[in-house]
Amino acid sequence: MARHKSAQKRARQDLKRREHNRTIRGRTRSVVKALRADLEAGAGELGTQLREAERALRKAASKGIIPKNRASRLVSRLNKAANRAKK
Repeated sequence: MARHKSAQKRARQDLKRREHNRTIRGRTRSVVKALRADLEAGAGELGTQLREAERALRKAASKGIIPKNRASRLVSRLNKAANRAKK
């Protein structure tokens, strides 16, 4: 455990930040997972889900929770999969 006052505060902040990041990361994963499930099932209207997934990924990237390049790569792959599903 931290001994100095500043180290104790940093530990408290880290716990809060970790919980905050976990909720955003979990929400993002859920949205992407739901979209992938609908892509596999061949659901008709994917536009809103695709936009929601992209928004969640970009938001997580802008907050530094996931790297920006990873978010872009995932968005690109989801778009490709959605376009393949439309055909």
